[in-house]
Amino acid sequence: MTTPLRSHRRHFLSATGLGTAAALTAGVGGLASPASAHDHVPSKPEKRALRLALASYTLRRFDLDQTLAMTTRLGLEAICLKDFHLPLDASPELMAETVAKVRDAGLELYACGVITMRNQQQIDQAFDYAKAAGMTHIIAAPSAEMLPMIEAKVREYDLIVCIHNHGPGDAHFPTPIDGYDKIRTLDKRIGFCHDIGHTVRYGQDAIEHGEKTADRVYDIHMKDVTENTREGRAIACGRGVIDLPRLLHSLLETGYDGYLAFEYEAEPDDPLPGLAESVGYVRGVLDCLG
Repeated sequence: MTTPLRSHRRHFLSATGLGTAAALTAGVGGLASPASAHDHVPSKPEKRALRLALASYTLRRFDLDQTLAMTTRLGLEAICLKDFHLPLDASPELMAETVAKVRDAGLELYACGVITMRNQQQIDQAFDYAKAAGMTHIIAAPSAEMLPMIEAKVREYDLIVCIHNHGPGDAHFPTPIDGYDKIRTLDKRIGFCHDIGHTVRYGQDAIEHGEKTADRVYDIHMKDVTENTREGRAIACGRGVIDLPRLLHSLLETGYDGYLAFEYEAEPDDPLPGLAESVGYVRGVLDCLG
């Protein structure tokens, strides 16, 4: 039996060997002649580097100062704060203090969430909260009937709403493809935070879902899971069933320009080893793909 780790290594070599295969088949008879100094060799288009962030739900058992310290220790660029670290009803003083702490840590506070949006009061609170903190994105868990109210707020506040899919048990947005028809005619600032783990736990291919909805994917929760069923559990990236090299290659090819926000849900009392392994694995794959 092929283990998940060996399978990932095989996919990794396959993904990073694409350029070699192309080079071997170039030129007359499959062999390329050496280029002279005067030959024009077209340059390969530069791919946008993928940026790494943290979804602070990962560190839900730790306070804000500890969360920021671990995030910067891992060299991540940005953070999406869950309300454990900045309450939705935070006072203006606490809001200003938190924003200053994130900035002083050298991180971009780009988003909040996941925030439930099942009624108008929750929608209003989320938009006021994100605006006050200077965020650009809201990671949301709405019900489908709230979409018209969310669209009105998006147009008023000029914020991006990323609907988070929750896989099995989510009646509204289990995967991006399942939710796409619900948003495709709405303001383009309404899109998805693609939780690749939940898509795979729903028995679906996360890469296919990402590619088919790429024009509306504005955030990604980066993770791995143990199996492609609802029983799948969180595990460090590279140790589960998600073909992350193929997924990262796809994101580079489609020009994804949002964050990869690590959401490591295992071992909440001691998440740093698994989180660090996940960040290191993804960085290693990206170094080879780049």
